[in-house]
Amino acid sequence: MAAIRLLVIDVDGVLTDGRLYFGPRGEVMKAFHVRDGYGIKALAAAGVEVAVISGRRSHAVARRCRELGIRHVIQGAADKLDEFSRLVRRLGLRAAQCACIGDDVPDVPLMRTVGLSFAVADAHPAARRAAHHITARGGGVGAVREVCDRLLASLRRARGAHP
Repeated sequence: MAAIRLLVIDVDGVLTDGRLYFGPRGEVMKAFHVRDGYGIKALAAAGVEVAVISGRRSHAVARRCRELGIRHVIQGAADKLDEFSRLVRRLGLRAAQCACIGDDVPDVPLMRTVGLSFAVADAHPAARRAAHHITARGGGVGAVREVCDRLLASLRRARGAHP
Protein backbone atom coordinates (compact mmCIF):
# COMPACT_ATOMS: atom_id res chain seq x y z
CA MET A 1 0.00 0.00 0.00
CA ALA A 2 2.86 2.40 0.70
CA ALA A 3 3.86 2.25 -3.00
CA ILE A 4 0.59 3.85 -4.10
CA ARG A 5 1.06 7.24 -5.79
CA LEU A 6 -2.41 7.72 -7.31
CA LEU A 7 -5.90 6.94 -6.00
CA VAL A 8 -8.66 6.86 -8.62
CA ILE A 9 -12.18 7.25 -7.29
CA ASP A 10 -15.51 6.58 -9.00
CA VAL A 11 -18.36 8.95 -8.13
CA ASP A 12 -21.85 7.41 -8.21
CA GLY A 13 -21.97 4.63 -5.65
CA VAL A 14 -18.52 5.47 -4.22
CA LEU A 15 -18.31 9.18 -3.44
CA THR A 16 -22.12 9.17 -3.27
CA ASP A 17 -24.61 6.53 -2.20
CA GLY A 18 -25.51 6.03 -5.86
CA ARG A 19 -28.90 7.70 -5.70
CA LEU A 20 -29.64 10.57 -8.09
CA TYR A 21 -31.89 13.36 -6.90
CA PHE A 22 -33.66 15.44 -9.54
CA GLY A 23 -34.66 18.98 -8.60
CA PRO A 24 -37.78 20.79 -9.85
CA ARG A 25 -35.93 22.13 -12.91
CA GLY A 26 -34.41 18.75 -13.74
CA GLU A 27 -31.04 19.43 -12.13
CA VAL A 28 -29.26 16.42 -10.65
CA MET A 29 -28.23 16.72 -7.01
CA LYS A 30 -25.77 14.47 -5.21
CA ALA A 31 -24.82 14.13 -1.56
CA PHE A 32 -21.16 13.80 -0.56
CA HIS A 33 -19.86 12.72 2.83
CA VAL A 34 -17.72 15.37 4.51
CA ARG A 35 -15.39 12.79 6.07
CA ASP A 36 -14.60 11.37 2.64
CA GLY A 37 -13.52 14.86 1.64
CA TYR A 38 -11.24 15.18 4.66
CA GLY A 39 -9.63 11.83 3.83
CA ILE A 40 -9.02 12.89 0.23
CA LYS A 41 -7.39 16.14 1.34
CA ALA A 42 -5.21 14.33 3.89
CA LEU A 43 -4.08 11.79 1.31
CA ALA A 44 -3.20 14.54 -1.18
CA ALA A 45 -1.29 16.40 1.55
CA ALA A 46 0.74 13.22 2.10
CA GLY A 47 1.81 13.29 -1.56
CA VAL A 48 -0.65 10.87 -3.16
CA GLU A 49 -2.37 12.17 -6.28
CA VAL A 50 -6.15 11.79 -6.37
CA ALA A 51 -8.25 11.48 -9.51
CA VAL A 52 -11.94 11.10 -10.21
CA ILE A 53 -13.09 9.12 -13.23
CA SER A 54 -16.85 9.00 -13.70
CA GLY A 55 -19.10 7.76 -16.45
CA ARG A 56 -21.57 10.59 -15.83
CA ARG A 57 -21.18 14.35 -16.03
CA SER A 58 -22.26 16.55 -13.15
CA HIS A 59 -21.77 20.16 -12.11
CA ALA A 60 -21.98 19.00 -8.48
CA VAL A 61 -19.02 16.66 -9.01
CA ALA A 62 -16.97 19.39 -10.66
CA ARG A 63 -17.71 21.74 -7.78
CA ARG A 64 -16.93 19.17 -5.08
CA CYS A 65 -13.66 18.23 -6.77
CA ARG A 66 -12.65 21.92 -6.96
CA GLU A 67 -13.42 22.29 -3.24
CA LEU A 68 -11.21 19.30 -2.46
CA GLY A 69 -8.38 20.37 -4.75
CA ILE A 70 -8.68 17.29 -6.98
CA ARG A 71 -6.84 18.28 -10.15
CA HIS A 72 -7.54 15.18 -12.22
CA VAL A 73 -11.27 15.06 -12.91
CA ILE A 74 -12.56 13.05 -15.86
CA GLN A 75 -16.31 13.00 -16.35
CA GLY A 76 -18.39 11.37 -19.06
CA ALA A 77 -15.85 8.57 -19.44
CA ALA A 78 -17.18 5.93 -21.82
CA ASP A 79 -14.14 3.73 -21.09
CA LYS A 80 -12.63 4.27 -17.64
CA LEU A 81 -9.64 2.05 -18.32
CA ASP A 82 -8.75 4.05 -21.43
CA GLU A 83 -9.00 7.33 -19.50
CA PHE A 84 -6.92 5.87 -16.67
CA SER A 85 -4.22 4.73 -19.13
CA ARG A 86 -3.96 8.25 -20.56
CA LEU A 87 -3.78 9.74 -17.05
CA VAL A 88 -1.00 7.47 -15.80
CA ARG A 89 1.04 8.09 -18.95
CA ARG A 90 0.66 11.83 -18.42
CA LEU A 91 1.68 11.48 -14.75
CA GLY A 92 4.57 9.12 -15.53
CA LEU A 93 3.20 6.33 -13.32
CA ARG A 94 2.75 2.59 -13.68
CA ALA A 95 -0.56 0.86 -12.99
CA ALA A 96 1.08 -0.97 -10.08
CA GLN A 97 1.54 2.41 -8.33
CA CYS A 98 -2.18 3.13 -8.51
CA ALA A 99 -5.22 2.21 -6.46
CA CYS A 100 -8.89 2.62 -7.24
CA ILE A 101 -12.25 2.44 -5.54
CA GLY A 102 -15.21 1.12 -7.53
CA ASP A 103 -18.69 -0.23 -7.07
CA ASP A 104 -20.09 -1.58 -10.32
CA VAL A 105 -19.43 -3.41 -13.58
CA PRO A 106 -17.99 -0.38 -15.48
CA ASP A 107 -15.25 -0.17 -12.81
CA VAL A 108 -14.13 -3.80 -13.09
CA PRO A 109 -11.57 -3.44 -15.94
CA LEU A 110 -9.84 -0.63 -14.04
CA MET A 111 -10.03 -2.56 -10.77
CA ARG A 112 -8.28 -5.51 -12.44
CA THR A 113 -5.52 -3.29 -13.85
CA VAL A 114 -4.36 -1.22 -10.87
CA GLY A 115 -1.97 -2.42 -8.20
CA LEU A 116 -4.59 -2.18 -5.46
CA SER A 117 -8.36 -2.12 -5.84
CA PHE A 118 -11.16 -1.56 -3.35
CA ALA A 119 -14.88 -2.19 -3.67
CA VAL A 120 -17.31 -0.42 -1.38
CA ALA A 121 -19.31 -2.66 0.96
CA ASP A 122 -22.51 -2.35 -1.06
CA ALA A 123 -20.83 -2.85 -4.45
CA HIS A 124 -22.19 -5.06 -7.22
CA PRO A 125 -20.92 -8.66 -6.90
CA ALA A 126 -18.72 -8.30 -10.01
CA ALA A 127 -16.90 -5.34 -8.45
CA ARG A 128 -16.55 -7.18 -5.16
CA ARG A 129 -14.96 -10.15 -6.97
CA ALA A 130 -12.50 -7.85 -8.79
CA ALA A 131 -11.40 -6.07 -5.60
CA HIS A 132 -8.34 -6.81 -3.51
CA HIS A 133 -10.17 -5.35 -0.49
CA ILE A 134 -13.80 -4.59 0.36
CA THR A 135 -14.56 -1.66 2.64
CA ALA A 136 -16.69 -2.00 5.76
CA ARG A 137 -18.60 1.16 4.82
CA GLY A 138 -20.85 1.67 1.82
CA GLY A 139 -20.57 4.20 -0.98
CA GLY A 140 -21.31 7.76 0.07
CA VAL A 141 -21.15 6.93 3.78
CA GLY A 142 -17.44 6.88 4.53
CA ALA A 143 -15.97 4.17 2.28
CA VAL A 144 -13.59 6.64 0.62
CA ARG A 145 -12.38 7.87 4.02
CA GLU A 146 -11.80 4.28 5.07
CA VAL A 147 -9.55 3.69 2.04
CA CYS A 148 -7.73 7.00 2.53
CA ASP A 149 -7.09 6.18 6.20
CA ARG A 150 -5.69 2.75 5.27
CA LEU A 151 -3.38 4.25 2.65
CA LEU A 152 -2.26 6.99 5.03
CA ALA A 153 -1.50 4.50 7.81
CA SER A 154 0.57 2.44 5.39
CA LEU A 155 2.49 5.53 4.26
CA ARG A 156 3.18 6.52 7.86
CA ARG A 157 4.47 3.06 8.71
CA ALA A 158 6.70 3.06 5.63
CA ARG A 159 8.08 6.48 6.59
CA GLY A 160 8.69 5.37 10.17
CA ALA A 161 5.99 7.58 11.70
CA HIS A 162 3.25 6.46 14.08
CA PRO A 163 -0.24 6.04 12.60
